[in-house]
Amino acid sequence: MAIVKYNPIKELRSMQEQMNRLLDLAWNRETGEDMRDGVWQPAVDIYEDDESVVIKAEIPDVDQKDIEVKIEDNTLTLKGERRHDQSVKKENYHRVERYYGTFQRSFHLPHTIDQEKIKAACDRGVLTITLPKKGEKKPKQITVEVK
Repeated sequence: MAIVKYNPIKELRSMQEQMNRLLDLAWNRETGEDMRDGVWQPAVDIYEDDESVVIKAEIPDVDQKDIEVKIEDNTLTLKGERRHDQSVKKENYHRVERYYGTFQRSFHLPHTIDQEKIKAACDRGVLTITLPKKGEKKPKQITVEVK
């Protein structure tokens, strides 16, 4: 039998997701709303290697013109909007499970990030933001001259 580390946060998140689905289902039946508009947050992965910190955000069907990445006061903010496909009539949908509307995520940056060299690219619905690290400053050796 394998020993598995207990993670109460994971269980709380799972319970929260189940409650959100249940409440969404009840709300949609009660109000007749079938389009999920409102504020949502794209899922992100953040990892680090020797040269940089990388943030990957899932933003399928978000146009590049609707994405904004900015840095202010050592905080990186990702904003955008996923819009409904206007070519499909609302009454033609059988089920809408994805969220639409605006989103925003903010991340505090460590002081080791070179903010002038940050790059962002989007490929197959995944926005990748690469945050290069500053070169390490090594202590400078000062030679003492003898007079």
